This record gives sequence, structure tokens and C-alpha cells, in this order.
Amino acid sequence: MSILILTACIAFLILQIAWFKINPFIAFIITALLAGLFLGLPINALSQTVQKGLGEMLGSITLIIVFGTCIGKLTVSSGAANVIAKTVMGWTGEKYVRLGLMITGFIVGIPLFYSVGFVLLVPLIFSVARQFKLSKVYLGIPMLASLSVAHGFLPPHPSPMALSSILNADIGLVLVYGIIIAVPTIFIAGLLFSNLLKNIKTESDHEILNVEEVVNAGKQPSFSVSLFSALFPVFGLTITSILPLLSDNETLVNICKTVGEPSIIMLISLLICTYTLGIRMNRSLASVMDDYAVAIKDVALIVLIVGGAGSLKEVMIVSGVNETIVSTLTQINIHPYLLAWIMAAIIRVCVGSATAAGLMTASVLLPLLQTNNLDPNLLVLSVGAGSLMCSHVNDPGFWMFKEYFNISLKDTFKSWTVMESLVSVLGIVFVFILNSIIH
Repeated sequence: MSILILTACIAFLILQIAWFKINPFIAFIITALLAGLFLGLPINALSQTVQKGLGEMLGSITLIIVFGTCIGKLTVSSGAANVIAKTVMGWTGEKYVRLGLMITGFIVGIPLFYSVGFVLLVPLIFSVARQFKLSKVYLGIPMLASLSVAHGFLPPHPSPMALSSILNADIGLVLVYGIIIAVPTIFIAGLLFSNLLKNIKTESDHEILNVEEVVNAGKQPSFSVSLFSALFPVFGLTITSILPLLSDNETLVNICKTVGEPSIIMLISLLICTYTLGIRMNRSLASVMDDYAVAIKDVALIVLIVGGAGSLKEVMIVSGVNETIVSTLTQINIHPYLLAWIMAAIIRVCVGSATAAGLMTASVLLPLLQTNNLDPNLLVLSVGAGSLMCSHVNDPGFWMFKEYFNISLKDTFKSWTVMESLVSVLGIVFVFILNSIIH
């Protein structure tokens, strides 16, 4: 019954947004309250549960989104995005522009958190789309597929790291196996699939990051300065991850852990960009702050929608629906890798969070390692693949993609949701292929 209620709530959420045109944030809050009520949560606990989910989600992602959007805005208005686009596309040429974006997304995606990579690389996608007069979705899907695969499959991302710890896997092997599986997955789900998306257009001329607005067109930064400024979080996270492995100095390790927090890295990056792409380019500090004000205003709705998704997720967790789903699936007699994938996929569809879906699944699957001769490294990747399945309206990434690319709900399903589902299905297929080769 709880699963039927959850299904009905998700259908109602979609109906509110698509049919009645209710603001997604308001629709999330209404759905979260109704879901909690019908799933048996105490009436006096409904409000607290919704607020807790909202606060936890916003607390973990707001600073990253806001700082990243400000960096993206300045990267565009300073001309840095255009400099990067022209240089990189000069190397690859128009014929292989999507391949260049895909490779860039994969390399950047390994050390970079998904939301950080998204807001940093979207300006590059828009700039290239403007330069070659191509669909933003057509160009963006290969790069975002790369980021998504890295988020779900590869350490040091939170989900693969946590899964490796829970399932006693070798992080190094998870990374190697993950890269082996990731390469053909992003080629098919990103590069080949995007060929079907050439005709998807934005709904209007409005964009969160308007690449046509170059405030400082007279003096633009060099390619090296542009790349360093825009991708400083990549360098920062990489350095703060590697240094603790090379040194046992407790002070250094603590510094790296503190500075290596995504929100801190993003703040440092913002300060660096303010100088290298703003003040150094002879712009006044007030002018740069005006850019930031516009960026924060434009991203406010995305932040609220992300928080609304967090409220619904918290209601699902507190109500125990996820445990019901898991206990039902464990009674099915199928291969453990496929079982892991199905479990993670269904929980992902229900709660929207890939990380939450992975962690909930892993804790239940741990006994399987003791009763079956399984490779824990491939089990991690099976769960990771399932946790990326069918991103839809309860996933913050879905709304980030829709709002940044300014496309309709229907086109978001046709592009983003299908791409994520392809990544998930191809992931488990290649897990079985790799398993047959290794074992």
C-alpha cells in the first residue's frame, strides 16, 4: 500500500507541474505534506519533517550552487568562457566539438562534485552553442553524461566512496573498473544519443547565464588565466585529495579536509575569479558585485526547487517506504548484481537522490557478500548504475538541467531523463560484461 501511495504522490506531483502549471517549489511542498499524511506520519510531525528535509538539502547544496553560478556569470561576462570555447574548439574543430566537450566533462568530472561541475561547465556549453549556432541540449548532453557517470561510478565522489566503504571494496579497483565501464557508457548515452536531440530549442531567449552579454569585451583574459580561474575547484579538490595520501602530517591533513570542502573551495574560487576575471581586467568591484547580484537572483528558483525535492525525500525516508521497497525486492530470486541495480533504481525513482539510493541499497546488500561469491567492486558499480536511473521531477539535477537550459518539461524528459536512464542501463550491462571477462 505504501508503494502505491508513493506512486500516486509522484504522479500528482507531475500533474501539478505539467497540467496545472503550479510552481515546482510549491508543488513539492504540497506533495510532501500529502505524502506524509497518507503514509501515516503524525500530523504534528509533518511540518518538522518537511522543514528538516528542506534545510538539510539547502544546507548541503546552496553555497555550491550560488558560488558556482556567480563564477559562471563572471566567466561569461568577462569573456573567459568565449576564450576557452574558441581555444578548445580550435583544437577539436566544429566536426568533433561534442567529443571535445564530452572528454572535458569526463576529466573535470572525476575530481569535481556534480553540482559544481554543472554550474561551471554550463557557460562553456552555451558559448560553444552560440559560436556554432547549435542546440544547447545537443551540445550539453555529452558533457553532462560524462559528469553524471563520474558522479555515480567513480571515487572520490561521495556515493562511490561510501559504497566502497560499506561493501568493503577496493577503491582503486572501483576507480579502474569504473573508468572501463564509463568510457563506452558516455560514448553511447552521451555522444550517440545526443544526435537525436538536435531540434530541442530553448523556450525563449532568456538564459540563466546569458553568453551573449560580454561586459568587458574590450579586454579579455588569456586562455591560461580563463582556464585556471574557471576550473580552480578542479585543481583545489585534486590537491586537497592527494596531499593527505602523500603525507602523514596531521596538521596538513586537517587543513586539506577543511579547505577541500566543496563550499570552501567554491568560495576561494569565487575570490580568485573576482580578481583574475574582474579587478585584473580593469573592472570595478561594484561592477563585479552587480554581476553576482544578477546571478544569485536568477538562480533563486533553482535553489528553492532543490529544497522542495529535499522535503519530499525526507518524508519518504521517515515514512519507511524505502525499507518496504527493499524488503520486497530481497525476496526475488535473481542475480545479486541485477538485484542491487533494481533496488537502487527503484529507490532513486522514489526519492530522487542518487547518493541516498546507493546508501540505502548498500546497507541491505551487505549480507549478500557473505553468502555469495561476489566481487564487491562490481557490486559497488551495480549499485552506482542503479542509483542514476530515471532522473525525474523529484531529482534536483532534473530541475537544474531544465531551468539552466530553459526547455519545456516534455523536452527535459526526452533529453535529460532518457540520458540518465541510458547511463544506468548501459552501466549494469557493462558490469556483467566486465564480470564475464574478469571472472
